[in-house]
Amino acid sequence: MELIAKNLPLFIQGVAWTFQLAIVTLLLSAIFSALIGVLSISRYRLLRWAGLAYVEFFRGVPLVVNVLFVFFGAPLLGVSLGPFESAVISFTLWGSANGAEIVRGGLNSVPRHQISSAMALGLKPWEILVFVQAPQALLPILPPFTGLFTVLIQATSLASIVGLTEFFRSAQIVVERETITSGQSPAFLIYGFVLLVYMVICSLLTALTKRLERDVVQRRGRGVDRSRIQQPKGSRLEESV
Repeated sequence: MELIAKNLPLFIQGVAWTFQLAIVTLLLSAIFSALIGVLSISRYRLLRWAGLAYVEFFRGVPLVVNVLFVFFGAPLLGVSLGPFESAVISFTLWGSANGAEIVRGGLNSVPRHQISSAMALGLKPWEILVFVQAPQALLPILPPFTGLFTVLIQATSLASIVGLTEFFRSAQIVVERETITSGQSPAFLIYGFVLLVYMVICSLLTALTKRLERDVVQRRGRGVDRSRIQQPKGSRLEESV
């Protein structure tokens, strides 16, 4: 424990880089996921195929290969990327592919008869997407996206292979430095500490996901109950019930 306390500033810096990388990646992934998810359900075949091909390609490539490909491939194109930038691009490509599948599933969960009714009322395709599909798809999309953030927290450890000093890389530095100076490896202690911290972070995010899902369900339930109470007597809804 003394070794952990002595290197606590380095660990805190690593955790900060981990969260910064995960948050930036999640924000960018959310934006690209929405765009690619919409393309995946487009009525235009070429756009739909392009969206599906993107999802299948980046979900099929191992993330570690993706990280190395971006880091070493960017200089060949004349683009100089640091460890953080290359990790953000790599994780965003992978995260947006998985997020697009979540978005596509959420949009497809909206009953088809509602879309047909909106078309019959004369709504334009973008109006159907924004006012009919998107609000109803939010509930099934939100918990998986929070779960995706948990996965991104875990995946940030792969950024250590390109030199980013995130939390896992900080632990590696402590182990290597202590092994050289003292001749004894504290790997079990340090990596056990890393395991515990990752477990606490991911457990809190999982609990937040469940709480968020429960709150959204309760709010929608109260909205349904109010609509039933305000329904005038003798209406068709009451007759059908």
